[in-house]
Amino acid sequence: MASSSFIDYVKIYCRSGKGGAGSMHFHRAKYVPKGGPDGGDGGRGGHIILRGNRNLWTLLHLKYQKHIFATDGGSGGASRSFGKDGEDKIIEVPCGTVVYNGDTGEFMCEVKEHHEEIILFRGGKGGLGNWHFRTATNQAPRYAQPGEPCMEANVILQLKVLADVGLVGFPNAGKSTLLSVVSAAKPEIADYPFTTLTPQLGIVSYRDNQSFCMADIPGIIEGAAEGRGLGLRFLRHIERNAVLLFMVPVITENIKKEYEILLSELEKYNPQLLTKARILAISKCDIADSEIDLEKLTKQLAEDLGIAVITFSSASGMGITELKDLLWEELNKEQNQVIEISHSPIDVKVIERNEEPEEEDDEPHTIYLNEVEEEWDLDKYRGIGWDTQED
Repeated sequence: MASSSFIDYVKIYCRSGKGGAGSMHFHRAKYVPKGGPDGGDGGRGGHIILRGNRNLWTLLHLKYQKHIFATDGGSGGASRSFGKDGEDKIIEVPCGTVVYNGDTGEFMCEVKEHHEEIILFRGGKGGLGNWHFRTATNQAPRYAQPGEPCMEANVILQLKVLADVGLVGFPNAGKSTLLSVVSAAKPEIADYPFTTLTPQLGIVSYRDNQSFCMADIPGIIEGAAEGRGLGLRFLRHIERNAVLLFMVPVITENIKKEYEILLSELEKYNPQLLTKARILAISKCDIADSEIDLEKLTKQLAEDLGIAVITFSSASGMGITELKDLLWEELNKEQNQVIEISHSPIDVKVIERNEEPEEEDDEPHTIYLNEVEEEWDLDKYRGIGWDTQED
């Protein structure tokens, strides 16, 4: 797959700092022969912290950073001196970043707000010095507490695009063209499938200097929930949209069936997606057959599907204003303001197979004559520098 500046998946190894050891020390001063214990506590290890940043919209800055380590806490000292705390490691991520355990696939946390901070891995607590263990019967304890160990694991960071409206449809449904018409975004547009391989965002201007965000999601095909057509990479971006705009071209043989296929893929991926507001938009109406009654078609589909249906054409501008009005009306409904999606565990092997294509092995291989099949004529290969496997 061609490289892109939009990176929505990274896998990194994180480790917090170990806690510093407590000190086993006794007070020493002139004319004080038995000063007693005064060992200080160790410092805590550094945390691994995630911080939301609304000025970031990709994980590109983490793509080549495979290891993130916080520093360990310092050991305690004499005179009840505390050890130095380890330095926290702060990872800036875009809002909408979801974190999974890289080994088990379990959901760990999600960063939603700007400047929101989540401690991903806590640093170990510092150990207590021997000063804490003095008692009436043990006035000179010769032991101190070690620091707590660090926390470490592989983590997967996935970015799920935050947008008000998500465009859902098969390849070449006209999603990128619509985004380019209603916003200043410049997505790549061509007459072949999968022109769009990464989500594209655009700000749609509305009346009275108001606006909303629209996301062009790459095309989905039948079987996307099982990973066909890189479906798993695309479907996750739909989870964070308030309203889903399903787009089906008017030249489709069965518009209702194509809509139901798209809906079925969303249900297979995450059944909670069906709770989101849905609108069916019939695109490319400028090339519709003259025999098609668009008004009758719209009314029939609305009755069969139970959702709002609208027709438009990005090329001619027909129905664009009405489409904006309908989207704005849905976005301002109270039930569409905040929609929480619970995150299920992911299959790490499937995700890595889709996200990280296998690299070709360029290392030379040694071929032994004794391992070659008997039907080969080996005489013509002897004496050209091949190794012969020893018995």
